[in-house]
Amino acid sequence: MGKNITLVLKEDLGHTNFEIVERKGQGHPDTLSDTLAEKLSNAYSKYALKHFGAVLHHNFDKVGMMGGKCEVEFGHGKMIEPIRVLLNGRASSKFGNTVINVKELLINETKKFFNDNFPMLNFEKDVRIIYEVSEGSSPGGVKGHESKRHRWFEPETLDDLNELKHLNCNDTSMGCAFYGYSILENIVYNLERKLNSKEFKKNHIWLGSDIKIMGFREENKVSITMCIPQLCTYVRNVTEYLNNKAQIAEYIKTFIHNLYPNVQLDLYINTRDKIDENNTDLYLTFTGSSIEMGDEGFVGRGNRMGGLITPRRFYTMEGICGKNPIYHTGKMYCVASYIIAKKIYEKCGVNCSVEMIGQSGQPLSDPFKITIYTDKKIDYDVCDKIASNVLNDFSKISMEILDEKYPMC
Repeated sequence: MGKNITLVLKEDLGHTNFEIVERKGQGHPDTLSDTLAEKLSNAYSKYALKHFGAVLHHNFDKVGMMGGKCEVEFGHGKMIEPIRVLLNGRASSKFGNTVINVKELLINETKKFFNDNFPMLNFEKDVRIIYEVSEGSSPGGVKGHESKRHRWFEPETLDDLNELKHLNCNDTSMGCAFYGYSILENIVYNLERKLNSKEFKKNHIWLGSDIKIMGFREENKVSITMCIPQLCTYVRNVTEYLNNKAQIAEYIKTFIHNLYPNVQLDLYINTRDKIDENNTDLYLTFTGSSIEMGDEGFVGRGNRMGGLITPRRFYTMEGICGKNPIYHTGKMYCVASYIIAKKIYEKCGVNCSVEMIGQSGQPLSDPFKITIYTDKKIDYDVCDKIASNVLNDFSKISMEILDEKYPMC
């Protein structure tokens, strides 16, 4: 394993004086798409494991949300046109002679997702499913000669699942992640998680889930711009709206001060609000998410592995949610990078970033290249041992993904 690892000292890792950090909250259309895609993959994987003893081939990483149309007023709201959900990707629809009702499985999981996140909606009436899941093997076959993958999405037996014998990269791709959050990363990540927690919303029932945070830090000066939706059902007039906005602003200031007392904070909330005699431009919603009114989201357009958008960190455009949790190179290397970085941080007390490259058809456990960056010098053998232990046990990582152990978005 050591021959593939390069250890790089990067002293400014997590310590720069200028930061830009964003998080699209739980109810943002992109985050909803990521989360749903991952839940579809997990549900399908668990079904296949239970009935056939292995995760069958699938990818649901092209899932999207397309906004509906909503009528909103103080104290009341309703959908006029449904939210459209694109269920897209590929999946094995049978194993041997056993047919899998993939469509029913995915729609049931989607219904559960909407019932959990948007209980005010009538799923049958307010959500329209666009179902485009197909099956089809990857390229490789030539007319007259079958590819080794000709049963990729139509396995007859477990022998047709080559990854059970040789767990190889499905693609030439890369993954990366970091651990050891900076000042602004801690603020943005923990603030959104707190505001969208069930505990917090018990006492703030008016608060929607499409909370978006954009943070900028220069030295100890932090500017936070936030979009915070209010649920029209629980807001009776503009005075209540403004009171809620003022109340949440004071809470946010206290929350950030408790995290970092020396930070000089500028806070901006719902900067597009316009209060006039018509009250026409307020972030007042029926569902708490902009998917109710035309906004759209798709997998891979939001938070990266670890839950943040950090353009000044190492970065991959890989949309990992919904991808196969057994062998998909980009997904598995993002998660493995996160685990390795976290273990190095916890063992050595250093900020850590990890990058991995995998080559199609080569062993998943033996990346073409691993680069590990730390902000302090550490022992190479420690990194090698941690990376080797993680990469040699992808079966454990796969099961932990199905248990939703990691912050995928």
